[in-house]
Amino acid sequence: MVISGGFGVGKTTMVGAVSEIEPVTTEAAMTAASQGVDDTSVLPHKTATTVAMDFGRITIDEGLVLYLFGTPGQNRFWFMWDSVCFGALGAIVLADVRRLTDAFGPIDYFEGAGLPFIVVVNQFDGAPTYPVEELREALALPETVPVLSCDARNREGSKRVLIELVEHLLRLRQESAGLVNAAPG
Repeated sequence: MVISGGFGVGKTTMVGAVSEIEPVTTEAAMTAASQGVDDTSVLPHKTATTVAMDFGRITIDEGLVLYLFGTPGQNRFWFMWDSVCFGALGAIVLADVRRLTDAFGPIDYFEGAGLPFIVVVNQFDGAPTYPVEELREALALPETVPVLSCDARNREGSKRVLIELVEHLLRLRQESAGLVNAAPG
């Protein structure tokens, strides 16, 4: 499973919150070279950023283990996304309502790649909240894409999001096989 989104949206945090192993991260200190390139206006205390990917693992049950790959958020690292996403079953697009436009790139990427995804608003302290319908409209998402919210720092909330992603993938598989909403008869 891929956890993606814009710069500083909480991808590394979510992988770390939910992983049953010590996550592998590629966090690097932000230096003067990133000034003027990375918008830290909403994240003034951010001092590190993912430069390749994060990796974690969670066991859902004895027959289902999810491998989690967090993508880097800055556009300059997007050349790695094809490699990180290769073989993925689905994705989470983390969004920050204070910088909602940062979610458009990941959404476009997964739509173009044909990779099923859900959108999850990370509940940052002090950030405003909006109804799902308004978020769906602002992001131009079809009704078939689930929109959720959680605090990426919270293990249980992050697990709930992963379970929703797995259930979404199963629904899509059933629909493509004609097992759901089939006309009787």
